[in-house]
Amino acid sequence: MTINSGEILFIKSVKDGIPNRDPLNDSDARRLFPEEDGRISLSDVSIKRDVRDFVIDCERDGGSEKKNYIFVQEKANDKGKLLGRGSLAELIAKQVGKDKKAKEDMKSVLQEHCFDVRIFGIVYSVKPKFNLTGPVQFGWAHSLHPVDSQYVQGTVVMPSTDSTDDGEGKTQGTIWTSYMIPFAVFAMPAVLNARAAEHSGMTVEDQELLLRGLWQGTQHRQARGRGQQLPLILVHIEYNDPFYRIGYPEDLIAISPEASTWKTAGKQPSSLQDISLDLTKLLEIISEKKDKIARCRIWSHPSVKINGDINKYIQPLW
Repeated sequence: MTINSGEILFIKSVKDGIPNRDPLNDSDARRLFPEEDGRISLSDVSIKRDVRDFVIDCERDGGSEKKNYIFVQEKANDKGKLLGRGSLAELIAKQVGKDKKAKEDMKSVLQEHCFDVRIFGIVYSVKPKFNLTGPVQFGWAHSLHPVDSQYVQGTVVMPSTDSTDDGEGKTQGTIWTSYMIPFAVFAMPAVLNARAAEHSGMTVEDQELLLRGLWQGTQHRQARGRGQQLPLILVHIEYNDPFYRIGYPEDLIAISPEASTWKTAGKQPSSLQDISLDLTKLLEIISEKKDKIARCRIWSHPSVKINGDINKYIQPLW
């Protein structure tokens, strides 16, 4: 089976944390829109990290066929020093028994054995240098409603240093501060290019692992500062015509009550119980363009309320 060109729309919610902080703004939420707009954003790097970390844990040591190693990751040597691109690549080549081949053709070794290289591409800056455009390109995710981040403070009971007999040293815990968002719903689009998939070696199995990684990777990669995250809706549209796409599927969905209602009311939604997601326009376009569409699949979390009939496209959750 070959890969079809397609589009992906992934919607998730976050409570009590920030999945992707802005280091240039005191680690507050990222804001690509003006302050008065109120929406916040997540980068594609954030979502790809979720997928990569899921594959690392799900496909231990590259999986049964040694094809699903992850190239872009933090990995240390025996002395605790982080490995650079060249050392990471050499380590993977050694683990799959292709040390000699890698000296002549590292690109093909990484394509064959690294999931993220086949999916997201690679920029290899170690001689001999090469790059590969990934067939899957994510856009930024934006919240579907205005969001106010909150500046919070707390204390850590454990002191940072020991107390001495003469009273010297730290006798109290340290104070921590952080920004957080109480609740937000984000929509992130992606495109899948079939021709680029041919060049990268991406397979149908890779595609299915990517979709699973988006869903389960969101649930799997939890940390206190990132908040509690939940995948809500995942839409995958495959096209018969490789040169056609609907485009901007995130603009064809809406949150109810709509964003302007929340802004006028001077508050934001605080849980999934406050909202529903309207897929009516997107479903209408999918129906109108069915001659160009090979397949449409939709995964939906049972806790989210949806406007629009998705029954003919619904898929079982992993």
